[in-house]
Amino acid sequence: MQIIYTEHRCEIKKCPHCGKVNKGSFPESIKFPIQYGPRLLASMLYLRNYQLLPYERTCDLVEDFYGIRISPATIRRAEKECFQNLEPFEKAAMEHLLTSHSAHCDETGMRVLGTKWWLHVVSNNLWTYYFPHPKRGTEAMDALGFLPQYKGVAVHDGYSSYNKYGCEHALCNAHLKRELTGIEESFEQQWAKKINELLSEMKKYTDECREMEIPIDPEKVREFEQIYDAIIQEGIIENPPPDPSKDQVKKRGRTAQTKAKNLLDRFIVHKEQILKFLNNLRVAFDNNQAERDIRMMKLQQRNFGNFPKYRRSGSFLQN
Repeated sequence: MQIIYTEHRCEIKKCPHCGKVNKGSFPESIKFPIQYGPRLLASMLYLRNYQLLPYERTCDLVEDFYGIRISPATIRRAEKECFQNLEPFEKAAMEHLLTSHSAHCDETGMRVLGTKWWLHVVSNNLWTYYFPHPKRGTEAMDALGFLPQYKGVAVHDGYSSYNKYGCEHALCNAHLKRELTGIEESFEQQWAKKINELLSEMKKYTDECREMEIPIDPEKVREFEQIYDAIIQEGIIENPPPDPSKDQVKKRGRTAQTKAKNLLDRFIVHKEQILKFLNNLRVAFDNNQAERDIRMMKLQQRNFGNFPKYRRSGSFLQN
């Protein structure tokens, strides 16, 4: 590939009548006598921040492709400039997400300055907003500023801090199906197998409604909910409350429950959140959107291990 050199000339004209000298202006992006153009800088950023090449390998690849040796500092300067230019986009992303009918929320651990931080993400099929913070719970969510203002449906994995906010909530059924499979295999619980199959049937029905562009049938929803309730009753029979023994009575706190009973209780308490997708075709069955948006960040962490600076982490997330 060949580098294209563009020469910019600024003309100076003198008015023959009044004698005033007028000087043309260079494009706003031209700041130095010799500099890299926007397409080459964009290529560097793409290789470094999307393909996740280390700085030195990015420099090597640019030299192999274009015959120009750049330094890692050049890439960092380009990242900083891009970081600053993306601030209006960051604001626009938040505004669009706040007005969206549903939004996916998730968080994952990341290393910044050698300590554990949390990367929070809010997204839909068009917009993604990342936010690094030292904390995972409400302190970070308040600092992010999304959930305190949001009025739509927040899809998440059931982390308790999400339920402290007044928006509607929908649980990720992909997470629940994995837990149901584990309970079925480990404890041979029939209710877990049945409700797992029911969730799959519900998803198939809602997918067909979207594909055929037809509304949900309320009678079909009531039928699904009746089956759901019947299976839950079977689960209650399979998991009777533990009888406190004399030794257990002496212990403080609640009597310990099995994992199967804990999961069953969640299906009882959070029925509305679990079945939100069944009553509203605009709500996703799972939280895969947010998990996909986090995947590239986990790859960055695996490749490089740590963000040496908080500012560097924010820059990477924006780029």
